[in-house]
Amino acid sequence: MATNLPTELLRSFVAIVDSGSMLRATERVFVTQSALSLQMKRLEETVLTPLFHRDGRRLVLTSAGQTLLPRAREILALNDRAVVALTGDTLAGPARVGLVQDFAETLLSGVLARFSKLNPDTQLQVRVAGSPELLELLGSDRLDVVLCMGPADDPAAARVAQMVWHGDEALTGQAVLPIAILEAPCRFRDAALAALDREGRAYRVALETPSLSALRAAVQAGLAVTCRTALFLPGSPPLEEVGLPELPQVAYVRRTNDSPHASIAKLSQLVHAAAVEL
Repeated sequence: MATNLPTELLRSFVAIVDSGSMLRATERVFVTQSALSLQMKRLEETVLTPLFHRDGRRLVLTSAGQTLLPRAREILALNDRAVVALTGDTLAGPARVGLVQDFAETLLSGVLARFSKLNPDTQLQVRVAGSPELLELLGSDRLDVVLCMGPADDPAAARVAQMVWHGDEALTGQAVLPIAILEAPCRFRDAALAALDREGRAYRVALETPSLSALRAAVQAGLAVTCRTALFLPGSPPLEEVGLPELPQVAYVRRTNDSPHASIAKLSQLVHAAAVEL
């Protein structure tokens, strides 16, 4: 007798893998963590083998889970295409958008709210991460639209902005400049360090963090200066004419999956228009 794999269980399975934990996966499939655990138990009982094992606090795929993952993606893709074929213009599955932290804080309340009003039945999934990770997720068909940072000459640029220094002007008079940077890979980190090295300016890393919020807190507390765009501290003028080295420009880059559904294309247009206005 054939074994049937329920698509809702496969969708939850893929969500756990893509988000990295059951807790974060609940934001994608909109069920509680306990319900998600029960779903994975049902799936493992269906396939008669464990799909995850714990490595400390991390969930790691077993060999069976690694075998199932690409096939689960294929099944879900076929399911969603079948729904589209039967329902016409209705978007099957969620609209998946990825944003770097800078844009998440400025666009989420506007663009995504407008999209939800235009598409009230479409589930939105938002991933906030660094540009390299977002582009990798887009390339592997795990995101539909991405707004990230890129080089100033990127042909997909929605807008080009100037990198600027932020921080307490008094810090710039210190013999060794305290700086705050995000963890690598980070375009702004690279630009700041390259500019300081180019001019032979002595500096020390006072803070290194993966969090834009922590970076902002350190700068606002007067602990260090940092390199971002004007989006970093709206309403607070950047440092100018204080002897810090010149910085390059950066592009706000909007990318979309090939041959997007009409709803995804509209979302991409909204993201592009908002980026132009930033």
